[in-house]
Amino acid sequence: MTSASKGGFQPDSDVHITFEDQQKINKFARHNAKLEDFKDELKQKQNELKNLEEAADEIELLPDDKIPFLVGEIFVFQDQEKTQKCLEEAKQQIQKEIEGIEDKCSKLKEIMSDLKTQLYGKFGSHINLEAEEE
Repeated sequence: MTSASKGGFQPDSDVHITFEDQQKINKFARHNAKLEDFKDELKQKQNELKNLEEAADEIELLPDDKIPFLVGEIFVFQDQEKTQKCLEEAKQQIQKEIEGIEDKCSKLKEIMSDLKTQLYGKFGSHINLEAEEE
């Protein structure tokens, strides 16, 4: 009985991986890892933005007293108008960062799509470049 009849792995002799192919596979893997890092960073920034929006909503409900605002490692007390202005500036900054991350993600996806096309064109079903679903 051969190993193929026992259900063992038999390498396909028709598939030959060149150095350039391996470089493309490695490049795809690096870009995929970067994309996952960007997705995590994007979630974090979106959460920060949501927190700032909630803080701005809550400040409107407070009396016009001095409001503690975190700057670095200390709290600075300032009036409601100044605090709202600071929150708005922080929201705009985070929104710019989110847009930058989304732009980087789209560029990586373009590169990865091109690599997928090339690799699937050569290897067909012998390669799997799809992300695992959780």
